Amino acid sequence: MPALYVMIPAALLIVAIAIYIFFWAVDSGQYDDLDGPAHSILFDDQDPNHQAAVDEASGHSPTDPAKPSDKAPPHA
Repeated sequence: MPALYVMIPAALLIVAIAIYIFFWAVDSGQYDDLDGPAHSILFDDQDPNHQAAVDEASGHSPTDPAKPSDKAPPHA
């Protein structure tokens, strides 16, 4: 029985530390992009279609959407 007086507070302290670390990771952006690193290993960084897809996924547009592009579509 006396061991429980030590083990229960120790277990609660470990759980509190784990919850703190989890919320720190979420707040610092550790879980923002879970698919990007997994997919980026499959593509060559020098491929212009890959760079265009990365720009599109991140919300950046290399060209003005109002004017047509001179590049061929990615499937051509």
